[in-house]
Amino acid sequence: MDHYIDVTLLAYAELSEETLMATLFTRLHLALVSHGSENIGVSFPLHDIKPGNLLRVHGAHSALQQLEKSGWRNGLNDYCQDSGILPVPAGAQWRTVNRVQVKSNPARLYRRSVRKGWLTQEQAEERLNAVSAQQCQLPYLSIKSRSGGQYFRLFIQHGELAEYPVAGRFNSYGLSQQATVPWF
Repeated sequence: MDHYIDVTLLAYAELSEETLMATLFTRLHLALVSHGSENIGVSFPLHDIKPGNLLRVHGAHSALQQLEKSGWRNGLNDYCQDSGILPVPAGAQWRTVNRVQVKSNPARLYRRSVRKGWLTQEQAEERLNAVSAQQCQLPYLSIKSRSGGQYFRLFIQHGELAEYPVAGRFNSYGLSQQATVPWF
């Protein structure tokens, strides 16, 4: 993780920042899947309640070059600008950026459990009365599932800052529970 690319969304009245970031992130996800890349991570340096308009892609110089050659931003170049591949500044800190899966619809989960035969209808109703939906205040992207066609919220958590990097693998979203990315 010695290099990065900043991709900044440009303001456009006809498309929301959230829609553009979700589209950009989906394109990155598809590129990472097609290349089987486990050595590229992401962060959202301007995150707050929303991910913000800056996607930072982290990796080795060679991995980022290969990603850029894939043309993963084709069709979006009018809506964003990139910094090119830059070295990570000296003195950067490190943090994990990972996905948090929230069980925000207990009724749906229990219906699925009944369909799969894991619970009876009575057990599901009992458990449903005992739980409430979880609310999450993390930034998220609304992503469309390519397999099922439904939209889902991909909640993103930026971990605590650390002084030293932790090596590891990143998933096809560029996220990891253990591996860190530079934070500056």
